[in-house]
Amino acid sequence: MAKKILIIRFSSIGDIVLTTPVIRCLKTQYKEDVEIHFLTKSSFKSLLNSNPHLSVIHTIDKNVLEISNELKAEKFDLVIDLHHNLRSAIAKKIIGKKSYSFEKINIQKWVMVNFKIDRLPDVHIVDRYMKCVESLGITNDGAGLDYFIPAEDEIDISTLPSNFQNGYVGFVIAAKHITKMMPVEKIISICQKLKRPIVLLGGVEDLERAEVIAEKLGESVYNACGKYNINQSASLVRQAEKIITHDTGLMHIASAFNKDIVSIWGNTIPKFGMYPYLPTGKSKSTIVEVKDLGCRPCTKIGYDKCPKAHFKCMMEIDEERIVETTNKSNLKS
Repeated sequence: MAKKILIIRFSSIGDIVLTTPVIRCLKTQYKEDVEIHFLTKSSFKSLLNSNPHLSVIHTIDKNVLEISNELKAEKFDLVIDLHHNLRSAIAKKIIGKKSYSFEKINIQKWVMVNFKIDRLPDVHIVDRYMKCVESLGITNDGAGLDYFIPAEDEIDISTLPSNFQNGYVGFVIAAKHITKMMPVEKIISICQKLKRPIVLLGGVEDLERAEVIAEKLGESVYNACGKYNINQSASLVRQAEKIITHDTGLMHIASAFNKDIVSIWGNTIPKFGMYPYLPTGKSKSTIVEVKDLGCRPCTKIGYDKCPKAHFKCMMEIDEERIVETTNKSNLKS
């Protein structure tokens, strides 16, 4: 039996978080004591540094050849390829050991995007990841995703303004592409109707949009965009009462903490298999999308602007449903 296993997933935030059930289940269910290594890009190493199920994290900047000698020296017994691209193929060639790769559904996505013919499997990507290790006797334990925050990155809620210290809603205004984000005016409109203080979450690239929102809403909003690293942002997510989010990495981090999630979908669709993945029997996810829109999905990833110039997938989002779901009485009174 293999005793040293390498898992490969180079990017991005959400995709890496979605591999954590494979890491955990391999470590806890494998028949022998196993050493699990992970290969990713250096910019995402912090997502995994505190994962207790991993022994070593190997990183690259761009090219797998950067660490070819390192990979050879490890003498892996087995490779689990959860990226299945050219880079991972090169890594597997370097290592030269038995490997398992997850099955991509790029053709089915292309057919859905271009012809609106649904041939997509009704299977979450986590379960397709888990399929890779099925033949090793590993099964999904149903415990959901993992995210481990190092102690130094835990945010003390008492450092927030006083009106946020008794609870808040986290609003992830970020997304990698414009067509996956609501326009600022809709975010403002939703925030104005919420009953709780709101922490705006995102990266430094979201700072300008966040400042517009914060200026409009005043003391009811705390702008955390660009002020915290990813683990610190995760800490703010973990301590939120609920999370409103676009289809982005912090959505999956919220899933790892089993938060009440209201996810908002624009040009992408949950049917691609990347919706919030929560522990079995504990779903707290509400998906908000404009269904039966003929141009949707227009891409499997996203665009810098709506190709139809009307942006109906976001402009017609049901604000009241988002507000009503978020304001439900399970928030602290």
